[in-house]
Amino acid sequence: MRDISGDIMDKTGRQYEESHPWLRFELDLRGVDYRLWMLLGEARSKCEHIASVPLRPDVAQELHSLYMAKGAFATTAIEGNTLTEEQVREHLAGKLKLPPSKEYLAREIDNIIEVFNLVTARCAAGNGRLSPEIIGDYNARVLQNLELDEGVVPGEVRGHSVVVMRYRGAPAQDCPYLLERLCEWLDNLQKQGEGEDRVMFAILSAILAHLYLAWIHPFGDGNGRTARLLEFQILMSSGIPQPATHLLSNHYNATRAEYYRQLDYASKSGGDVSKFIEYALKGFVEGLRDQLEVIRQQQWDIAWRDFIFRTFKDKHLSSAADDRRRELALALSASNEPVMLGKIWMLSPRMAQAYTTKHERTIQRDLDALIALELVIRTPQGYAANRDKILQFLPLKCD
Repeated sequence: MRDISGDIMDKTGRQYEESHPWLRFELDLRGVDYRLWMLLGEARSKCEHIASVPLRPDVAQELHSLYMAKGAFATTAIEGNTLTEEQVREHLAGKLKLPPSKEYLAREIDNIIEVFNLVTARCAAGNGRLSPEIIGDYNARVLQNLELDEGVVPGEVRGHSVVVMRYRGAPAQDCPYLLERLCEWLDNLQKQGEGEDRVMFAILSAILAHLYLAWIHPFGDGNGRTARLLEFQILMSSGIPQPATHLLSNHYNATRAEYYRQLDYASKSGGDVSKFIEYALKGFVEGLRDQLEVIRQQQWDIAWRDFIFRTFKDKHLSSAADDRRRELALALSASNEPVMLGKIWMLSPRMAQAYTTKHERTIQRDLDALIALELVIRTPQGYAANRDKILQFLPLKCD
């Protein structure tokens, strides 16, 4: 890795080498625990799976909106924003009303969403390269229209010393050089990942970008938010599916005490980044598993609905009563709980129309017919779709 030459380096004196010797811009994972490599492999596999599965439009939109809100919530909550995740979702839907004294909380969310959209547009256009200017622009955007401490200029590298809790940021005069070197190092690190390794190097680069920006602390305010946005850009620009790009921020916020403990250890240990990487990867992989469960449920639902249609087609059931029973099986499939006989007609407008002039005995006969086809089961709480039947078509494996 070459040194940055010219005026920037001449003006620094490189005092950080004495005060922050762990800022080495190196990654040596030769001695790490095997579990870190297993987590990286699982993360790559799951990212590729999520990226390759087509979603129904409603599921895709819900996944996008949900994790966009989660990302904005986590990024601001860890900095002290008191809005709940539900309130953030309401705000993004235009439904949240806040008193004037709390409107700044919504502005913080809006600033993050603006940068999310900006990064997404840049990455979609193939412009995912990092530079100190871009990082400064993100910092300026997350702080816009907010009340800041005296002397803090959004987007400008600080000219004074800062202490965050017990941690002191890098010397102010070294920050421009450190930002230049960080961008070059991350660029070189990502270039090492080709083909199947691209996702793994992107995840490592994103975690290290977050860690190093937190260590350098180049701005007067908004460093944490900027670090998480930097992380977001690296993941987005490397082809990781958008819902997954918010998972690291969610993990840091959900495990805030451990997050600060791992940050503290990484610097006090003299720059051992392996434990922070493993901590971040565990949360990232757990989040990917949750997202894959949403996708699995969609696939299960599609397979089940197809099975219902095939059952009626294969058995040549095509009378008006059969059409009604097929719709009843589909309506029960959409219910999260068993339904009592007397409330079957309330399942949907279509069921209300089908049974409004029918006697309850007709509903019972239809349910009995569906039970005989093994599409519906009777429980003490009522009638439910026999969705578990579809599981018998999974590949055979021994428990």
